[in-house]
Amino acid sequence: MSRFIVSRDRGHHVRRWEDYETLARAVFEHVNVGVHHDLLRIPYTHLIMEYGMKIPFNKPYMTGNELPYIAQAHANRHLAGNGAFTRRCCDWLEAGIGCHKALLTHSCTAALEMAAMLIDVQPGDEIIMPSYTFVSTANAFVLRGGVPVFVDIRSDTLNIDESKIEAAITSRTKAIVPVHYAGVACEMDAIMDIARRHNLLVIEDAAQGVMSTYKGRPLGSIGHLAAMSFHETKNIISGEGGALLVNAPEYAERAEIILEKGTNRSRFFRGQVDKYTWVDIGSSYLPGELTAAFLLAQMEKAESITARRLAIWEQYHEALESLEVAGKLRRPIVPLNCQHNAHMYYVLLDSLDTRKRVIDGLKQQGINSVFHYVPLHASPAGQKFGRVNGLMKNTEVLSDQLLRLPLWLGVEGEVKKITASLLALL
Repeated sequence: MSRFIVSRDRGHHVRRWEDYETLARAVFEHVNVGVHHDLLRIPYTHLIMEYGMKIPFNKPYMTGNELPYIAQAHANRHLAGNGAFTRRCCDWLEAGIGCHKALLTHSCTAALEMAAMLIDVQPGDEIIMPSYTFVSTANAFVLRGGVPVFVDIRSDTLNIDESKIEAAITSRTKAIVPVHYAGVACEMDAIMDIARRHNLLVIEDAAQGVMSTYKGRPLGSIGHLAAMSFHETKNIISGEGGALLVNAPEYAERAEIILEKGTNRSRFFRGQVDKYTWVDIGSSYLPGELTAAFLLAQMEKAESITARRLAIWEQYHEALESLEVAGKLRRPIVPLNCQHNAHMYYVLLDSLDTRKRVIDGLKQQGINSVFHYVPLHASPAGQKFGRVNGLMKNTEVLSDQLLRLPLWLGVEGEVKKITASLLALL
C-alpha cells in the first residue's frame, strides 16, 4: 500500500495513514488535514467544504462503502457506463420505486432532457409547470422548442397549484411537469386526472423526492415519466447524478436508445440484434461506473439516511414552534397523505428585508443559511421562452420569504444553536 503523510495546516502534528481509503474517510469525516504524496498536492482548503463557516449549509455524507466500491469498479476494469454498479443502482430504483424501467443518468437535468425527447416535444408545444423550480425543469423542454407555461404554487406546500392547471391548457399543451418541492408530493391524483381527461402526459420532477411517498406510492412512480437527482445537495448522492424513471412501458425501448446516443446498443448487448447502429436521436447521458459505485453505497443506506434526516427535521420543527405561534415565521406544512424525506427544512419569514437581515445575522455567527429559486417567470430566459398563465401571487411573495436552514447528517448537535440564533434575530 502507498503511504500517505497527513498533517494539519502549518505543520502541526502529523498522522500517518496506510492507505487511500483510510485517508479519504478521514477527509470526508472532516478531519483537518492536508495531503502530501509525491507530486500530489491537494490544498487544505479544497479538502474541507465551507470551512469558513462553522456550520455550513450542506456537507456531503459518506456511508463508508463508497471508496471500496470505487476500488472494486476499478478492479473490474470497467469504468465507462452500464457496468455492474450501474445495473445494481437501476435494480434498486426499480425495486424500491416500482417503476417499469430505471435508467441512470449523469444528472437530473439529463433525465429531464431525455423525457422531452421521449414525448417528442416539437417547437411551440406547451409544457405546464410551476415557476418556482430549478431552471432545468424548463430548459429541458425549451431545448426542443417547447414553451414553458408557468402557473402559481400552493401557499401550503409550495408545489404547483393543481387547481390552476386546467385553465392553462390550450390546444398546444403537451405535458404537465409537477415538481415535488422539498420532497413533499404534489397533489398527484388531481394532476393525473386532469392529464387523463385532456390526453396529456405527466413528467414528475422528483429531483428532491427520493424515499418520499404520496398516499403510499413512491414519488417517481406515478407520472408517465419521472426524473430524479443524486446531486451532492440531495439526500442520496453521487456528486453529480440522476435517473430517468419510465412508468409507461411504451417509452422503455426508446429511452434506452436515447440514453445510448441514439443507438440500439442495449439490444445488441442483450443479443436481440447482431450489431448495433444509429437508429434515433440521443446523446451521451450515462454516468461512469465510479459514479454508480459511489451511488450504490448511498442507496444501500437510504433508509437509515432518511431516518436520520427526518429526526433532524423534527428537531427544527419542534424548536421553532414557539416562533410560529408568535407570528415570527411559518414552518413547513406536510399534508397528511404525504410522507416526506426531510430533504430540506425551510421557514417563511415576513418579508425579503427580514430574510436578508436574518441571513446576514446568521452568517456573522458562522451559520450558512440560504434562500432558494428566483422564479423562472421573472428571469430573462423565462420571459423570452415561456409565458405566464394567471396571477403568480404565491410564487412572488413566498420566494422572497423562504429561508433554508442547514440540514445534513452530523448537524444534529448544532440545531439548538441555529434555532437559538434565529430566535434572537427575530
